[in-house]
Amino acid sequence: MTAPVIIVDYDPRWPKFFEEEKANLVRVIGPMMVAIEHVGSTAVPGLAAKPIIDIMVGIQHISDAVWCIQPLKTLGYEYIPDYEKSIPERRYFHKGNVHRSEQGSTHHLHMVELGSDFWSRQLLFRDYLRAHPDEAQRYADLKKTLAARFASNREGYTNAKTEFIQEIVAKSRAK
Repeated sequence: MTAPVIIVDYDPRWPKFFEEEKANLVRVIGPMMVAIEHVGSTAVPGLAAKPIIDIMVGIQHISDAVWCIQPLKTLGYEYIPDYEKSIPERRYFHKGNVHRSEQGSTHHLHMVELGSDFWSRQLLFRDYLRAHPDEAQRYADLKKTLAARFASNREGYTNAKTEFIQEIVAKSRAK
């Protein structure tokens, strides 16, 4: 059974949580990092979200990620190699897992090549929502509706957001 999809109101502490974690990441994998960004819904002021800090680390080459696995363990991150099959363009880590259910995750780390399509899409989406509070509110409303509909189906919830995300990225690219 998967953990329920829970959306909470925006927490003004989320940027601070990112900055604290960023300092930890710089300390343990700084030489491998080219850039680091707070992404996802917790990076958009006022946006309701799953209370998980999404962090995107840009590296030169995706193969460099292997050198980060052990140092990230010292911060409590778990590398999920199975995700390479479905998301080969990034390496995924999570932290704060309780009883191996994602409900307890506090951080998701996405390691990608700087300038990759994934990198660009994440920043386009985040920045557009930051600049357009009306669209951010529309996204929050959609997420709450989908969380109720897909209460224990994280994959269904994520897939149901895809059309909205693609629409926003397209609008952002058009500007």
